[in-house]
Amino acid sequence: MTAAEQYAASVDAVNAQRDRLHGEQLPDARWGGETAQRYRYDPHRRLDANLEVIASYVQREDVLIDVGGGAGRVSLPLALRCREVVNVDASAAMLAAFEAVAVGAGIQNARAVKSDWLAAEGIRGDVSLVSSVTYFVRDIVPFVRKLEAASRRRVIILVWSEPPPNLRSQLFRLVYGEELAPLPGHRALLPVLWEMGILPDVRVLPKRPTPAGLPPDVRYPQTYEEAMAYTLVGQWLAPSDRDRARGVLEAHFQGLFERTSEGFRPLWHMDTRELLITWEPHPR
Repeated sequence: MTAAEQYAASVDAVNAQRDRLHGEQLPDARWGGETAQRYRYDPHRRLDANLEVIASYVQREDVLIDVGGGAGRVSLPLALRCREVVNVDASAAMLAAFEAVAVGAGIQNARAVKSDWLAAEGIRGDVSLVSSVTYFVRDIVPFVRKLEAASRRRVIILVWSEPPPNLRSQLFRLVYGEELAPLPGHRALLPVLWEMGILPDVRVLPKRPTPAGLPPDVRYPQTYEEAMAYTLVGQWLAPSDRDRARGVLEAHFQGLFERTSEGFRPLWHMDTRELLITWEPHPR
């Protein structure tokens, strides 16, 4: 089995488990509502150490393509530092959040394209950026080839050292009584790139990423209620199971969190880092 076939098999296993437990969901069911709102960040905020590194690859005259860019958490700050940002995303809710944040921040050089990346037409720029998206992409080879074809100068893929949905595997086990099928991360992605003849630069970024559901620069939940809300964040949990899950997790709270001077430290949450994978595409 090739690395690409193994990658597809991992995504298939995740999708099959989710559909069995949650039922099939359209993109806006998965990425709309509270999820879209959680990813709204101020584009004028001071760049953290990781965004500083990402911004160093973007030039003032660049057109930046943000593939699966959601509400623009990464690309809207970069719109202040380049010619144009094009956000290609299949979720109408995420793109509505993206446009609202851009308007609120006075950003006029950012536009949204509602489309799955593989179905998008006529998209071309200088740099393509993909942040925390590749975990969900089954057909990873055509996805990457299209990134290369659309990018005149550089491809940038950002991943966590452990895909964020995988971090709740212990919680999943408690609620559903089975192991969580893990999404593929950099250990699966890099062999695919090597099979494709791509030898990227790989860089571990300096700042530990902020977990979904917490404000920027807040490391741990500060109260019991915030800690409980944090356990329930994400797509690992079907909405219909939310009340039952809360009861199960409350019963195990002492084993899930340690109270520290910085807040409630999740004992189930492995340490993670953000990786930047980048290369210059070659004409084909």
